[in-house]
Amino acid sequence: MSTRTRTPGFATAVRLEFAKMKRLRTLPIMSVLVGAAVLFSGIGLFGEHARAIADDPAAFPWASELMLVTMVNALIHPILVAVLVSRQVDVENTGGGWIFNAGVGLRPGFLCRVKLVVLAGVLGLACALQMGSTVGLGILSGISVPLDVAIWIGYFVMLWLLDLALAVIHVWLSSRFENQLVSVGVGLLGGFAAMFLLLAPAPFARVIPWGHYAVIAPVQMNGGEDAFSVTYAAPDHVFFFLMLALAAGAAWFLTRRLDLIER
Repeated sequence: MSTRTRTPGFATAVRLEFAKMKRLRTLPIMSVLVGAAVLFSGIGLFGEHARAIADDPAAFPWASELMLVTMVNALIHPILVAVLVSRQVDVENTGGGWIFNAGVGLRPGFLCRVKLVVLAGVLGLACALQMGSTVGLGILSGISVPLDVAIWIGYFVMLWLLDLALAVIHVWLSSRFENQLVSVGVGLLGGFAAMFLLLAPAPFARVIPWGHYAVIAPVQMNGGEDAFSVTYAAPDHVFFFLMLALAAGAAWFLTRRLDLIER
């Protein structure tokens, strides 16, 4: 009488990844980083300039806040992605998880694709929490102008997609290098690069994935040092979605390559 080990399906693998997240305290860590982003971007809401334009539709108070949000996100979100991905993948490096999962039929590449799906949900939750908290803080600070809902939702959806594209890079780095300082270090450097590229010409920002934190910004600053204003601007969707397509292709190619690596 022969017995066969049943290979876990995709849904089972997803449930296992969520169970790992609970043990890794992923949600509390995500909440701390999102809270930091909300705090740093919300400080300006209680300043003299923000209060002066809070009830003036022509001054675009929500655009001014979104400008601060994009600047903070350029630094915080690359670190957020790097930390969450590193923890989710490193559990396989340190606990012999790659070998164990391969033994039950879950190849490394397949497991990485499952991790990307699970991380997509967590990153989506992070973006939703940040948007809701920031808008709530804006209302609490006294902004009486109606929220530009479509622009804000559009920005945070693009932010989520960009975070997911960067997660592809970090999943590969974390799976290939057991020292997680490599992946986290890349995320930290990417955050500083993204901050710098917010001030650089658009063609430079498109060169690296982290530069797209500037590409997706739907706001722009007008005027000089003495008098300036913030208004809405159309993001460069063509180059952004081209980058997403490249990220999707890279995710498939790299995870397929991981399936061929013996561990």
